[in-house]
Amino acid sequence: MSIRFPEESVDYRAARDRLLEQEIELRRATEAVAAARRALPAGGVVPEDYMFQTAGADGTPTDVRLSELFAPGRDALVLYTFMFPRHPGDERPGPQAGQTALLPLAEGPCPSCTAFLDQLDGAAEHARQRINLAVVAKSPLPRIVTFDKERGWRRLRLLSSATTSYNRDYHGETADGSQQPMLNVFHRDGETIRHRWGSELLYAPADPGQDPRHVGTLEPLWNLFDLTPDGRPPDWEEQLRYPDRQ
Repeated sequence: MSIRFPEESVDYRAARDRLLEQEIELRRATEAVAAARRALPAGGVVPEDYMFQTAGADGTPTDVRLSELFAPGRDALVLYTFMFPRHPGDERPGPQAGQTALLPLAEGPCPSCTAFLDQLDGAAEHARQRINLAVVAKSPLPRIVTFDKERGWRRLRLLSSATTSYNRDYHGETADGSQQPMLNVFHRDGETIRHRWGSELLYAPADPGQDPRHVGTLEPLWNLFDLTPDGRPPDWEEQLRYPDRQ
């Protein structure tokens, strides 16, 4: 079956049909990778029941263990490591207003992580119907809560890992203390929690001109760019704020 759009040329249709075959193969490859991911052997048992901090119902800091992030009937936990503080070499501007703007730039949030979480915030309510989803950052909880409010996030479960070794143990932090945007998946089987998958592409060599794309299938922004004639802009990065434009 082949569809047509108004005024398209024969050359366009021939090239588009060839591309469609590639897209079909990509769909098959994507499902094959997902199936292989699901078929992974059981990962390592989590070595300790990490203690995080979150904001309680009245806003006060409340301890919460990793095991308590699993809701009844939902045995998968997706945990994203938010680079807050940002990478030491990241010189993109920080927030221009609010309490977070008063932090030294090196102690502020990563703009790319923030953009990713902007998108994830919209998906969180849908995701939690099937899985558990949370975000951890090394910053103290008051800073995280403040930025959460300033950014206008409404659905993300945000945690501080400032007093745990979780980030280091699960590759969200390098040996020198630099934070990394690692995404990890855990699975609960009875009383046992195991690591299921991590976005290890973050640490794998990337092809020339490409970034790691370790969470690339989750990012609407960059996938949208891929649909356009110009593709992904090679000299553009997410920012915490953009100039007003129509």
